[in-house]
Amino acid sequence: MHTTGHRQDSAPKVTAVLGPTNTGKTHFAIERMLAHKSGMIGLPLRLLAREVYDRIVTLRGPGEVALITGEEKIVPKNPRFYVCTVEAMPLDISVACLAIDEIQLCADPERGHVFTDRLLHARGTQETMFLGSDAMRGVIQRFVPRAWFISRARFSDLAYTGAKKLTRLPRRSAVVGFSAEDVYGIAEVIRRQRGGAAVVLGALSPRTRNAQVELYQSGDVDFLVATDAIGMGLNMDVDHVAFAARDKFDGVRMRPLLPQEAGQIAGRAGRYMNDGTFGVTGDCEPFEDELVQRVETHRYDPVRVLQWRNAALDFRSLAALNDSLDLPPPERGLTRARLASDALALKILSQDDEIKALAASRDRVGRLWDVCQLPDFRKLSTDEHVKLVKTVFLFLGSDGGVIPDDWLARQIARADVTEGDVATLSGRLAMIRTYTYAANRAGWTRDAAHWQGLTRAVEDRLSDALHQALTQRFIDRRTSVLMKHLRDDEFGSLALDEAGGVSIGGEAIGRLDGFRFVPDPRATGLHGRTLRAAALRGLESEIAARSATLAAADDTAITLSEHGKLWWDGAIVARLAAGPSPLTPQVEVLADAHVKTEALQARLQAWMTARIAARLGPLLALRDAADARTGTPGALPGEARGIAHQLAENFAALDRAALKETLPEKLGPQIRALRPFGVWFGRRNVYLPKLLRPDAAGLLTLLWGVWTRHDAPPAPPAPGLTSFALDKDTDTGPLHAAGFAVFAHRAIRFDMLERLEDELEKALASGMDAEALLTHIVSLLGSGKEEARAVLAELGWRAVEVAGAKPVWRKVREKPARRAEPKKPRQPEPLPDPDSPFAALAALRGR
Repeated sequence: MHTTGHRQDSAPKVTAVLGPTNTGKTHFAIERMLAHKSGMIGLPLRLLAREVYDRIVTLRGPGEVALITGEEKIVPKNPRFYVCTVEAMPLDISVACLAIDEIQLCADPERGHVFTDRLLHARGTQETMFLGSDAMRGVIQRFVPRAWFISRARFSDLAYTGAKKLTRLPRRSAVVGFSAEDVYGIAEVIRRQRGGAAVVLGALSPRTRNAQVELYQSGDVDFLVATDAIGMGLNMDVDHVAFAARDKFDGVRMRPLLPQEAGQIAGRAGRYMNDGTFGVTGDCEPFEDELVQRVETHRYDPVRVLQWRNAALDFRSLAALNDSLDLPPPERGLTRARLASDALALKILSQDDEIKALAASRDRVGRLWDVCQLPDFRKLSTDEHVKLVKTVFLFLGSDGGVIPDDWLARQIARADVTEGDVATLSGRLAMIRTYTYAANRAGWTRDAAHWQGLTRAVEDRLSDALHQALTQRFIDRRTSVLMKHLRDDEFGSLALDEAGGVSIGGEAIGRLDGFRFVPDPRATGLHGRTLRAAALRGLESEIAARSATLAAADDTAITLSEHGKLWWDGAIVARLAAGPSPLTPQVEVLADAHVKTEALQARLQAWMTARIAARLGPLLALRDAADARTGTPGALPGEARGIAHQLAENFAALDRAALKETLPEKLGPQIRALRPFGVWFGRRNVYLPKLLRPDAAGLLTLLWGVWTRHDAPPAPPAPGLTSFALDKDTDTGPLHAAGFAVFAHRAIRFDMLERLEDELEKALASGMDAEALLTHIVSLLGSGKEEARAVLAELGWRAVEVAGAKPVWRKVREKPARRAEPKKPRQPEPLPDPDSPFAALAALRGR
């Protein structure tokens, strides 16, 4: 994790915590919020808001936490912390710390304008946090220039495993569809063929959703079928995510999933330190290689435009209100959001004579706008929704000024029926959610507490009934218990399915993950040891067959992750460890103790050696030339051998200043000797330009992390970047291995640094004025002017005044070193082996 940014001490701190899924952003924000005297967090889903509320209540007690969503309000007398949906945040309440989750939804066509308003205007008095995708970094820098950035890396690997049939999906899989019909259809197939599945949709109440998730978490079912609501921070123990479709309806049209949307959903696989996989199933087309790479490396196109709608509304008249909603964005980078259901209802009702007559004052226009924001939970039609909005507004505009008790009671009674199938109960739940929302609006009912309690009770009953209906429809309850199959004479019933699942007598006991048996987490104690013993006896032939298959596998079947793990056939089979030299890492096979790994070790070590040779060929050639004995063909002369050996030992990058004392004044012979190997002697660095390519730089960064024994190998710089800002505490070791030098907390790729100093010298020769040159340098670095000045100063350049002309940049001459006092001669050290690469350098030092 590293931070970047600028902030004046007197200004409240604004922090953007950015990264892919499974980085602990929400947990981090909750801990930070609870460290303040008061706080508020806005979340994208009511389900997630309820989950976070329950977590904080456990930590702090119900008297300190309020829950505020459109349909539910739990507000104690003096709450310190508020958990809300983003739309329902009471921004008139001042809190010390304010956080917004999933801030990348600023770009969402339907809800984005609300998130954009929070990004631009919602602030805590001491600290504000925005949590979301790293694709938001640039646009947050633009609109919140004083923001600090905290980048969080994913805790675990995420790998694509291709297409699998529903019948071959591994256990602990989540299958994702994009409509209720798709979800129900997939769940039916899984019930028939795999025993059952839990179901999660965004339209479920928190009570139903929690009950369904508990079925999955407890192991009653091994599969979860969900809509893309699963991508919004709902945390479950999912090992594999399978996409059943790649197109979704975005409120206007069917369109393909964007790469960042696919990544958000796929990222639900593998929680905390557990690695995860994703793929496709059913009729879904396999992912293209480019999309797979983006999802696995979490690199997406930056968000450039935010959805925006004017929040400073004019309630003087219906026409004024409509005009204020139609105002264009005030600046570039914002685009006017499409017509939402509230604005559409307002436009339609503005043409209604009855409404126009009633909404004739500022207060009435404001009240109409409040009613127009009644959510369309029922999704019947626009006309039906507008009709309901009109009815409620006419009630509120009548002499009574509230919704009549008898009318509201009749509507609730119509919904309060717990008999019916899944579709019928879902419709009634949507209906009661509408009246729950109305009951929670201030001033809409005569006795708010009564109607809130009544609607909540009806929602709970319907939620329980819907959970029972879903369970009966999509789950085939277990008909036998596992223990009866654990007798010694029943170990022969062990079976292995194509997804790696291991079962005894049809009951799951674990899975074979590569060459390791991973027991079912529900099996503990004697039960667990018995299962493991049975599995290991029964899996010997399968493990031997897998070993033979891997030994003969094509190189393309093996992949290396950025965390230094080797994947094969959808499983991690080995990891890298430090070897005898930086360019020869050791491959450690991950297998159970009884597995013979000699052949696996040889195959994977050969693959890794070939991988390094393919990507780092010039460096290996240089190393071999440095190791050749004097007088043999291809051997380098003395000083050049020493330089080549150091390049091989230091990941193809040397600081030229550090070599200054051991190198002769003129490097002509060394440069000529090393030039055929692609070595470039720059002003400040000695390096191999061919190894600045992203594939080579990424491998060098990984090898640096392995050699230096970092628990989590650092991620390489993003492909295409030649300069970027750093936190002052950033480790520069991996950056140097990737071909970057650091000046004034800014990483600059070696070739860009050479170009930068070329431009400085050309400008000096031509007399270009300092300001014009600084503008050019800013363009090269992609930085601000102050950052560029700091870089130039650290490089030894400063702007100087010129008589009768504009200031120019000039190189500051270094002061000559003071002559050292002569020292007493010391005893000479023993001469090294004349064939050693350092023999010549040692001789130079002795001159």
